Amino acid sequence: MYTFAPQRVRARQRFLLMVLLSVISLVGCASSATPTATPAPTATTLAAQPTQLKVAMISPNRIFDKGYLELAWTGVQSAEKALNAKVKPVEVLDHSLVMKNVDELVSQGFNVIVLVSPELRDSAIEAAKKYPQVMFIGVDHFQDEALPNLVGLIFREDQAGYLAGALAALMSKTGKVGAVLGTDEIPQLRAFGEGFRQGALSQKPTIDVTLVYHNEVRIEKSFVDPEWGRVQAEAMMDDGIDIIFTAAGATGSGALQAIAERQDTGVLGIGVDNDQYFTLPETQPILLSSSMKQVDVGILDILKQIQAGSATGGNFYGTIGLAPYHDLESQVPDTVKQKMITLQEQLEQGQITIDLATPTPR
Repeated sequence: MYTFAPQRVRARQRFLLMVLLSVISLVGCASSATPTATPAPTATTLAAQPTQLKVAMISPNRIFDKGYLELAWTGVQSAEKALNAKVKPVEVLDHSLVMKNVDELVSQGFNVIVLVSPELRDSAIEAAKKYPQVMFIGVDHFQDEALPNLVGLIFREDQAGYLAGALAALMSKTGKVGAVLGTDEIPQLRAFGEGFRQGALSQKPTIDVTLVYHNEVRIEKSFVDPEWGRVQAEAMMDDGIDIIFTAAGATGSGALQAIAERQDTGVLGIGVDNDQYFTLPETQPILLSSSMKQVDVGILDILKQIQAGSATGGNFYGTIGLAPYHDLESQVPDTVKQKMITLQEQLEQGQITIDLATPTPR
C-alpha cells in the first residue's frame, strides 16, 4: 500500500489551507463590493432608544426663580432618579447664544435637550432640524408642524386662568380682583389674563377686573422684575382690589411678597405654575391657592416615553389645576370648594368655552 511521507502530508495540508484562505478572501471582496443595503434608522428611533438618557435643560433666565423655570428643572432632575438619566442645567441669558449652547451639548453627547419658555420656540425648531438624532422637548412651544424629534409640552393656560378668576371672584369681598402678568406679547400670558377675566365674570358679572401686563422692556425682562410686580400689587391694594392673581415668574413672586407684607389688610394672592405655598413660604399666610401648570410632571412623562421608545413629535398637553388652600382652608366655604371642582370638570369636558382675543396659545 502506498502511503504519504510526513513531509508530503504537511505540504498537502499547507496547500489546502492556502486554497481555503483564497476562497474566503474572494468572498469578502465580493461582499464589500456589493454591500447589502440596510435601512437607515429614523430620527425618532435614534432619539427614542438611547442606551442612557443624557438630558440638558436650556433656560432663558435664572433657573431658580421659585416658579416656572425651577419647576421645569425639577421635572428634568426627577429623571436622574426615576430613569437613571444624566442631567445638566444651562442658563442662556443672551438668547442669541442658544444654538451655540445646543451645538456644545450635542458634542458632549446629550441625546435629549429641553428648551423652556416660549421665546426659545424658534431655536427648538432650528435645533431639531439640525440634529435629527437628538430628541428635543419645547416647554410651552406649540407645534404647527410636527417634527419627529421635537415634542411641544403645552398647557391650556386659558383654563388655568379661568379657574383662578372664578376663585378670585367667589372669594372677593370688595368686588374688585386683579392680575399681575408677564408680557402679553407671549400668547400664553394673554391666555392666562383673558381666562382670568372670563372666569371672574362667569361667577359675578358685575365684578371689577384689572389686568396689568409687563410690556415696558424686552420680553425676557418681564419675568425677572420683582420690583415691578411689587409696585403693581401695591397699587392694586391701594385701589381696593382684595384678590390678586400673578403669572409672571419672579415678577409675580414680587407681587405676592408685597401682599404678604400687608397681610393685615385681608388681601389674598393666587400663585401660578407650581404650588407656591412651598416655593414662597413667606407668602403662606396670604396664599389662597395656585393655578398650576404641572410642567415637572409633563417633562418627566415625555422623558419616560423617550426612554421607552414610544415618544412622537408634535404637541403633548400637560395637566392644569388648582393647588390646595393650605392655611386658608377654613376660610373657603364648602360651596366655593364644590363650585371649583365642578368648574374644573366642566372645563375638562369641554362644557365651558373661553373666548381668546389672540390665536390658540403657542
